[in-house]
Amino acid sequence: MRYLSTREGKTGVTASQAIVRGLAPDGGLYVPDELPKIDEAYLRELCGMDYRARAVSVLRLFLEEFTEDELKAIASSSYAENFNDPAIAPMHYLDGDTAVLELWHGPTSAFKDMALQIMPRLLTASLRKNGEERTVSILVATSGDTGK
Repeated sequence: MRYLSTREGKTGVTASQAIVRGLAPDGGLYVPDELPKIDEAYLRELCGMDYRARAVSVLRLFLEEFTEDELKAIASSSYAENFNDPAIAPMHYLDGDTAVLELWHGPTSAFKDMALQIMPRLLTASLRKNGEERTVSILVATSGDTGK
């Protein structure tokens, strides 16, 4: 799978290159050149997994150059004791047809933790895959409207 810019979309890069670069040179976002095909059986399989396994299964569809073991290690370290619920993102049924997904169990009590816990680890692994040994600092700002 290659990743193309949303602006020019001419030259594709690998997933790890897109992660390292962040934005395309033309200022566009990187998007997959094709979306993986999923079926009902795949979705049913996801339902029986814990959050970490589900994350690995979905990431495998988009990060083909990462091994399953790499993705398992990344998911395990991203979604661990830093979340205050063992389910990571528990779903609670209000009735037979209505459920809510709780995305506030991470270290800052905000939905952003779901991505911000895994992204630095994917970035570090992507740097290694691209032969880079530099140290990266990630600065994050918030308006203060969510989280701790």
